[in-house]
Amino acid sequence: MDIKQIFTNNQDWVQKKLDIDPSYFNDLSKGQTPDILYIGCSDSRVSAEELMGLSPGDVFVLRNIANMVPNTDLGVMSVINYAVDHLKVNHIVVCGHYYCGGVQAAMKSADLGILNPWLRNIRDVYRTHKDELNQIEDEEARYKRLVELNVEEQCINVLKTAEVQRARRDRDLTVHGWVFDVHSGKLIDLEIDFIKLLENIREIYHLD
Repeated sequence: MDIKQIFTNNQDWVQKKLDIDPSYFNDLSKGQTPDILYIGCSDSRVSAEELMGLSPGDVFVLRNIANMVPNTDLGVMSVINYAVDHLKVNHIVVCGHYYCGGVQAAMKSADLGILNPWLRNIRDVYRTHKDELNQIEDEEARYKRLVELNVEEQCINVLKTAEVQRARRDRDLTVHGWVFDVHSGKLIDLEIDFIKLLENIREIYHLD
């Protein structure tokens, strides 16, 4: 790729936006009021706004390897705090995707250096659900199921935070677990019952 081409593409994009709406960038510069916090994977094939059919300003986005929400990551915790307490988002989406390299790497017994501590979070998800996963004989099906279970566990991690618990109480914030199927391009709603999940963890993680 010729990096200079990106600037040419940018100029074309700017002009297209201005042709449709001459005040587009002026309005965009006035601030953001997104309704959704999207926590997704850094995979280059998964573009948050594009796959949802939304535009700049509609979604506050956090992306990392395998869409993780570890409580020890100050970057992740800061994004959740800012999105919930300051931007007042009403929806938090954790979106994983099939054919995720991070999840696939976590399923292998290999020393991956600096990635080890990060992938350990996914391996913990496997350990927690090993009885179910080990019963799945087909490797690809087991891998896809781990993608789904990882999304659910990260939704639980979102629900553990005080900000989310307060927002749930005060303004009915909702948490969603999705998977993007790279093979078909379709978004899949895992229909996770986040209210039930919250009830299950409140005895220990009740912070609001």
